[in-house]
This record gives sequence, structure tokens and C-alpha cells, in this order.
Amino acid sequence: MAGMDTPARYHLLLTLAGQPSMHGWWRSEATARRKFRAWIGERGRPGVRITLTDTETGRVLDAWPEG
Repeated sequence: MAGMDTPARYHLLLTLAGQPSMHGWWRSEATARRKFRAWIGERGRPGVRITLTDTETGRVLDAWPEG
């Protein structure tokens, strides 16, 4: 995770039952994508949604589950 006052560009958000539960920010998209896959493996279960967003563009780059 970025050790800066301003969050880094790539944001992971885990929601549980529609409520934000966990956040992570990384400067590197490659690192953020690795973390995205790790979070799915570690925390993916019914009721969980994980999104990876490019905060610079506002675009969701990936989401689990899809849809």
C-alpha cells in the first residue's frame, strides 16, 4: 500500500452485504491486480463484492463477481 497522505491511483474496495469493509490503494496497476486476485482467493464468498478502480479516470477495471 502506498505510504502517502494521498491515496494511490489504483483502489481496491471490498464490500460485504453492500457496506464498505476493506480498502487498499496501490501506485502500480500490476500490484493492484495481484492484490485483487489475492483478495478473491482469501475473502471471496457469497455477499462479498470486490472492485478495482482507476481513481484517476474513475473507471472500474475489474470486479468480482462479474456483473
